[in-house]
Amino acid sequence: MEDFVGAGSPMSQSGLDAATAIDGIDSANLWAVLSVETSGCGFLADRRPKILFERHIFSGLTAGAYDASNPDISSPTPGGYGPGGSNQYARLQAAMELNQEAALKSASWGLGQIMGENYSPAGFSDVDSMVSAMVSSEDAQLQAMAAFISAQGMAQALQNQDWAGFARLYNGPNYAANNYDGLLRQFYAQISNGKMPDLTVRAAQVYLTYRGFDLGNIDGIAGPNTVAAVKSFQASIGVPVTGLINPQLIQALPSSSSP
Repeated sequence: MEDFVGAGSPMSQSGLDAATAIDGIDSANLWAVLSVETSGCGFLADRRPKILFERHIFSGLTAGAYDASNPDISSPTPGGYGPGGSNQYARLQAAMELNQEAALKSASWGLGQIMGENYSPAGFSDVDSMVSAMVSSEDAQLQAMAAFISAQGMAQALQNQDWAGFARLYNGPNYAANNYDGLLRQFYAQISNGKMPDLTVRAAQVYLTYRGFDLGNIDGIAGPNTVAAVKSFQASIGVPVTGLINPQLIQALPSSSSP
């Protein structure tokens, strides 16, 4: 876990089913939250979980001990995030050098961006166990998210599409500043009125992203960019170039030795 890189396994149908079974959370509602939090994917292209480091949480957990010396990663006021991706890990690493446990608790992790300090309602005995799960798979990330929603009494608001009520509980009292409830409503409408993400296509997209293909959103839809990337990969390993996404492709993507 030192480099936060693991298998990075994409979401499976069994993982989605297990998450939606918790408090009967509807899959379209769940997808709406995932779309707002992480554009629907829990990992970066380098297989590290998506994170956001919160300096005000770190400051609170360490009683402000590093506010004066390290204001970029420890401050009583939120913000100062800078770019996403690897930059958030640089911030996390700097904080870990000061206080590892507090640092891990001060980042939000994976598909649902669950704060490390919320490891217990997410179903873990400690933050290290939670982070290990976040590193392993999107199924584990999704399970933690659903457990957290259930434990914190948010499931009913989500089931009722009470977007403002859910946003207040999940994102905090300043949710409206980011139009969190509006985005939930927008994504839910798109998902419930259209086609649900195809998990086989989505798995291919995740693995192709790991291989360096820039597909934009991981949405489970076999659009032109995805098909072109599939064809390029097929050509690189010497199999018929069809652009088809099937179980054979999903098996070849993580196991092939091609770059």
